[in-house]
Amino acid sequence: MTSTVRTGSGEARRRTLAEIADQAGVSVSTVSKVLHDRSDVSAETRAKVQRLLGQHGYLAKHRPAATAAPPGGLIDFVINELDSPWAVELIRGAEDVLHDAGMGLVVSSTHGRTRRARQWLDSLATRSTRGAILVVPELTPEQHEELSRLGIPFALVMPIDEPAPGTPWVGATNWPGGLAATRHLIELGHRRIAIISGPERRLTSRARVDGYRSALAEAGLPFDAELVRYGDFTHNLAHQHALELLALPDRPTAIFAGSDHQALGTYRAAAELGLRIPADVSVVGFDDLPFADWVTPRLTTVRTPLADMTALAARMVLRLLSGEQPETTRVEVATELVVRESSGRRPPH
Repeated sequence: MTSTVRTGSGEARRRTLAEIADQAGVSVSTVSKVLHDRSDVSAETRAKVQRLLGQHGYLAKHRPAATAAPPGGLIDFVINELDSPWAVELIRGAEDVLHDAGMGLVVSSTHGRTRRARQWLDSLATRSTRGAILVVPELTPEQHEELSRLGIPFALVMPIDEPAPGTPWVGATNWPGGLAATRHLIELGHRRIAIISGPERRLTSRARVDGYRSALAEAGLPFDAELVRYGDFTHNLAHQHALELLALPDRPTAIFAGSDHQALGTYRAAAELGLRIPADVSVVGFDDLPFADWVTPRLTTVRTPLADMTALAARMVLRLLSGEQPETTRVEVATELVVRESSGRRPPH
């Protein structure tokens, strides 16, 4: 049994935790709380469970001695992709808060793969993780249930859709951001405005497109489905979409990109077609990543306070760890239009 606990699969670990819970007369969640040094367990129950965990090899093999652990323990930070300034900003916000709280941050990436997500979840029982911040499109019901079974408090950041009631999550005001970006272009005289957004099923993408449509309706401008493209928030697919849009017989004079990376793809397409920004086509992005102020022309974009979002998520998790509920389980941080040189008056032709 002990060798299975030390080297077996995630399923074997879960089975052993269930056996320990049965022997102790407590729930699997309580066993996990003891394993992860949660404070909301009575001294008598903790001692009983710790004795059984030791017998099964958990404390000796998987748990460092209390004196060797970081002062406040570890928080897992899980994100789809790590190779972008966007990810760096998100990690920075959580790390600042957790550092001040005396806690460590463990960062891992799923690369959008279901198998990697399962591996991360299975590994939680083998280290001193006390909570999790999840910057992943969605949390499956099975993953949600497993986190609950393990007694791991968590908060979601920018989920694919609005999570189940009671699930702590942080998002941004994407609809107002899309509205502000499109209004800005309309005020500059643009009437043919295209949008390149992220994946169609993502809440953030749909909200930005809805804001765009609302601005058009507000100005009495028709909605043209031909000018709406969905991508993946990266520059490669946005580049292809922008080439197609700018090659239309009645091409748009402005493009609202759903991310700053998509705006870069649009810049590249315009350059390849011999179009100048903003003289021939205006471009507005979304996020306000550091490079938005470095490119030429400097990018007009909707600022999303990414670091603030993960800082809020970290505070939610810390509050849950203290045995308290967050003041609210749903927080949307405000976006803000930052006007630079990539947006200008509509071309006279």
